Amino acid sequence: MNMKGTAGLYLTGVLVSGFGSTAMWLASGIWVKSLTGSDSLAALTAFALWAPALVGPLLGTVADRVRRRPLMVWSNLAMAALLPALLWVDSADRVWLLFAVLVLYGIQGAVHDAAEVALAASALDKRLLGDFNGLRTTVNESVKLIAPLLAAGLFARYGGGPVALLDAATFALAAGVFALMRVREEKPARPASAHWLRDTGAGVRTIRSSPALRRLVLTGSFTMLLAGVNGAAVYAVVDRGLGHSPAYAGVLYAAQGAGSVVAGLAAGPLLRRVTGRAVAAAGLALFAVAVGARAVPHDGVALAASALIGVGLPLVLVTAMTAVQREAPADAVGRTAATAHTLLFVPNAVALAAGAALVALVDLRVLLPLLTAAGLAGAVVLATRKTAAADARVGADA
Repeated sequence: MNMKGTAGLYLTGVLVSGFGSTAMWLASGIWVKSLTGSDSLAALTAFALWAPALVGPLLGTVADRVRRRPLMVWSNLAMAALLPALLWVDSADRVWLLFAVLVLYGIQGAVHDAAEVALAASALDKRLLGDFNGLRTTVNESVKLIAPLLAAGLFARYGGGPVALLDAATFALAAGVFALMRVREEKPARPASAHWLRDTGAGVRTIRSSPALRRLVLTGSFTMLLAGVNGAAVYAVVDRGLGHSPAYAGVLYAAQGAGSVVAGLAAGPLLRRVTGRAVAAAGLALFAVAVGARAVPHDGVALAASALIGVGLPLVLVTAMTAVQREAPADAVGRTAATAHTLLFVPNAVALAAGAALVALVDLRVLLPLLTAAGLAGAVVLATRKTAAADARVGADA
């Protein structure tokens, strides 16, 4: 199978599994809320999904110890077999099962994402990785425009069970699609050490030893930290700033999703023409300006700002992950990707919690411009630092 066919199957699998995962993510919180009446427990569903990211580097080691395509197939089949157990969750005293499955869901996601990144790095032309990662972002964001509506409708009419079965079906279908990919993978070499913790550190060492890669991953971490505070402020923007009901947040998220689709299409061509450092700096600056614009109490401005946030944020993330695929040694891409994933997304979770407190204490007209100032300062620092020779390898491929 040629490279185009491999990439097409890969993206099809991402589309199918992403659709089910997005639906399940939304339904989980509604499910817990409807059974327990607790907002706090409903919020913990997101934490259960993200908690395994804290040990992402350890989970990423799995993707470097075995062939990646079979790992993707079997991990999807395992989730397809596990999710029907949620049909048993029909009362508050059985909610524990939903949380247990969500934690396993997060573990599977961390391992699968590391395997995906590593397989793409080995199977695709490195000059096209930026295009591929951009298309992957477009696919993921596109399903977020549809899946939540389907999930909400299914849950409202039939409850959480059918959503779980839908997700199980998408996992099974994705496994079938990944199984159809014909990629040549060498059997992973036996690790020099049998010590898992020492092997796990390879991801950290790879990022630390590459100035260009380290700079881009840390920029992504900083951007996601700001994004967490911004995300915590969205309901305050809707209520205090725009005077709408909380449901209007869905409109802003849809606008952000549309912007992310555009960013995914633009990321590849940009990374083929300029350095990754320039793309990430531009993405961070665009994100920062858009966050500050949310302080303006006007619907049109708020929608435009959300769309620009959707453009800027993925440009930083796609650039960082493309750099991982290009810079990491072939036998450590999984660990490096998982380490980068942890460094990128754990700050976001922390900032969401801190942002909830800040929104209660600081006026939006002060908080959001402060985020803008911090983001622009970060973009200037990234753009004006002396360029290392390695920057050329993680940016344009001229």
